[in-house]
Parts: sequence; C-alpha cells; structure tokens
Amino acid sequence: MGEIESGRAPAGSSSNIPIVEFSNVEKSYDGSTFAVRDVSFQMQRGEFITFLGPSGSGKTTCLMMLAGFESVTHGRILLDGIEVNDVAPHKRNIGMVFQNYALFPHLNVLDNIGYPLRIRRIPKNERRQKIQKALDIVRLSNFGDRSVSKLSGGQQQRVALARALVFNPHIVLMDEPLSALDKALREEMQFEIRRLHSGLHISVVYVTHDQGEALVMSDRIAVLDGGSIQQLAAPTELYDKPANLFVAKFIGENNIFTAILDRSERDYNCLRIENVEVRCASPVRPSDKNQVFLTVRPEVFVLGSDADKCENCFSGRIREVVYRGDHFRIRLSALGRDDLIAKVPKWLMPALGIEVGNTIAIGWRATDCRALAS
Repeated sequence: MGEIESGRAPAGSSSNIPIVEFSNVEKSYDGSTFAVRDVSFQMQRGEFITFLGPSGSGKTTCLMMLAGFESVTHGRILLDGIEVNDVAPHKRNIGMVFQNYALFPHLNVLDNIGYPLRIRRIPKNERRQKIQKALDIVRLSNFGDRSVSKLSGGQQQRVALARALVFNPHIVLMDEPLSALDKALREEMQFEIRRLHSGLHISVVYVTHDQGEALVMSDRIAVLDGGSIQQLAAPTELYDKPANLFVAKFIGENNIFTAILDRSERDYNCLRIENVEVRCASPVRPSDKNQVFLTVRPEVFVLGSDADKCENCFSGRIREVVYRGDHFRIRLSALGRDDLIAKVPKWLMPALGIEVGNTIAIGWRATDCRALAS
C-alpha cells in the first residue's frame, strides 16, 4: 500500500505480483509435529483474506510467520515478490492489529498512533500530518489528546487501526481484533473495517475463529484444519460448494447423511439413503464401496405441499418447533434420522400449519444438496 488516501502500490512494485505468497510453508516447534503443513497460496493487492479455523488449526501461526514473529521451518514467504524468511519484523513494512489492541496506556491517542512514525524517525511536522489523516480515517478527529484508558473498546480498536495504517504499510494483519467486543459493537466494527478496506484499497490478512465474521468481511477465506488449508475460496463458494466434509461441517449448519452412490444419470447422481433414492446434481467422487456424504443446508428444505415440486420428496414427522425471531427452527424425523433441522421463514409458518407430532412432506431440489467423499 502506498499513500493512505490513494491506496497506490509502493514504488518499485508491480500490480501483477502477488502482495503475499506462501510457497510450501511449514512450521514445526519440535521437529516432528507440524503446526502448519505445506501451506501454499497467493494474495493479490487489495484483497481481504481471512484465516478461519478452530483452535490449533494453524491460522495464527500463519499470521505470525507472515509478520516475522515466528520463523519458517520449511518453504518460502514472499512480500511483493521478495522472500522475507530472514527479514526482521520491523523491516517488512507490515501494520499489525492485535487481539488486545496492544496500546500504550501511559500515552495519549496522538502518541499511540504516532509511535510507528517516531521509531522510523519521521520528522515531527510530517508525523503530525500523518497522525491527523489517520485520525480522520477512523473517525476520531477530535480524540488526539485523550488518554487511551478513557476510551471505549470500539474507540480503542479504532486507535489500534489508525496506528496500523499511519505509516502506509504494504499490508495490514489483524489477529482476532474484535473478539473482546460485545456482539453489537463487534458487528459495527466489522463494517468499519470493511469500509476502511474498500475506501483505502488496503491489503488485509485477518484471523478469526468466528465463521460469521469471516463470511461478512472477506473477499476470500482460507479454512484451516490440522495446519493445512482445506479450502480457499470466496464466502459464497465455501458455503454453497464446500470442498470436503470438514468445510461442510465447519461453515454454517448442515444436515449430513451417509449415502451410497447407486448410479449416474444425465443431470443427476442417484444416491440411496435408507433404501430411499435421493437425486443430487453435484459431482460425486465416491470413496470405498461408493460411500459418500450428502449435505443439505437447513434453509433449503421445502415443507408442505410445495415439497412435491422438488426432485427429492419424503414424508417426515415434526418433533420440535423453536422460534428464532426471523425464522422457526424445525426438528424433523425422516430418512432414518430423528435430528434433521429445517429453517422456515417466519412469514411462511401460518400457511404450513406446523404442529409437533404432525406428519409433513419434506423436500429439497437436487441442486440444493451436495455429495462429498470425505
């Protein structure tokens, strides 16, 4: 990133060169077990990429290696096409926003934001101008003289963002920066960070374990498990076309059936679940004995008379109805299961006449389910 206000690429760089590249990167702390294993990806200038995964998946380790706070055991990390494996963190021109903000409690807002400029020996007059620009960007123009200890959590987060942006870094890294905020403020800050990313054309690598946060904020999401990237894709592709069973389970909610691939037709693959035929339009790559896993999102279920219009239609019994504000969550018995979940919009409920204990038609389209080998 060049000047904050323009988002121009830094001098000497090419917009065709990925701003970040991991090439077969691995990290082991003991020489035998790997916290990160064979991670390779490229990030284009101006992208917002999120590392998403459960605790211990390797997402923060990847971020720390990119920042230079952790060494690389094997492989290469490049910034603007230049390998930085042996480059010290302060020489990588990377802005960092930490989970706990890492602000200096004894300094006011101006001095916290100006700290990266002071250690870079930027002249005082130039420092003042850059600090004010950063304050304007995060909407804290009149807060320069405030003590950071007197600020709210959201205001402290904005100070941390301003400090990460003030020296025009190539890229900004964020390590679960919103986890300490309450739900309402966290959602507000999600859109604030997206506003900054879009308006300034900055490149952002973000770490979170919150899938909703990742779906809202990211251009692409790298889902990690066991130190490896399971899938790197846009949020809509991750949700609608998970690459494997882990991603299908981790992103959103899914009803997952064990099925057998029976045969393939022109438009469908025909599966069997409890000796009932189910049609699925997605490609199927069966494992041993043609066993696959069929995933069906709760929101694609069609209940009642309209279920007859779906390629897949069955009879089920209503076990539980839970009100969730904008929708109802319905637990169903069908296809040998007693734990199927459907989500029904609030406005549809009166027409369906749903009552616990009733039998009801259940359906979904062949294009709304996905078959996975593992």
